[in-house]
Amino acid sequence: MTTVRLPLFPLNSVLFPGLVLPLNVFEERYRAMMRELLKTPEEEPRRFAVVAIRDGHEVAPSEPGMPDLTALPQRGPSAGFGTDPLKAFHGVGCVADAATIRERADGSFEVLATGTTRVRLLSLDTSGPFLTAELEELAEEPGDEAGPLAEGVLRAFRQYQKRLAGARERSLSTGTELPDEPAVVSYLVAAAMLLDTPTKQRLLQAPDTASRLRDELKLLRAETAILRSLPSLPASDLTRGPTSLN
Repeated sequence: MTTVRLPLFPLNSVLFPGLVLPLNVFEERYRAMMRELLKTPEEEPRRFAVVAIRDGHEVAPSEPGMPDLTALPQRGPSAGFGTDPLKAFHGVGCVADAATIRERADGSFEVLATGTTRVRLLSLDTSGPFLTAELEELAEEPGDEAGPLAEGVLRAFRQYQKRLAGARERSLSTGTELPDEPAVVSYLVAAAMLLDTPTKQRLLQAPDTASRLRDELKLLRAETAILRSLPSLPASDLTRGPTSLN
């Protein structure tokens, strides 16, 4: 079992391998994380782990009155995640490699990272200025018939895109090339579909690529059938969801 200790960045969303993650970092605990990552030489990966929040708040109140007028500030690495932060997070996350970390004049950071490897959360350390985690790297096994399943998912995904574009009253660009490697297909489709966080989390922690693709095929068919029955709606009505403030 390969384990690694990395800074932990909890979010109200799921990061998949190969997907880009832009972050606007302004909370002190995550500023401290970025300052630490900047100590890593540029030629080495600046890695941290992203996990989806199961129960808690992505952004802790930073001063009285935000957002609750009666609330007192919450500070520290585990602020907003209760007395046992390990229970506040989903058990499988993704390592992120920060390609760009830019500090602004006000001390906040603009970060652009890419998901790389799935990891299982083993333990948390709350003693420092930010959360760190002991993580087990998870191999991506292909499973049975991943290739044919990927082809079926791509076909279903194109139909889903067309229905979604129609519901949004927008045209669909046909020039975009989609990948054909099964694992890449499974992660791209999981990230691109309009799904809630628990469903995306289920896809992230699927035991193998084929299982994820089978689940996606069922979801795509169900979502496409729903979209087929919907009248045209403004795009914001279909894509409204929680926004990551960090």
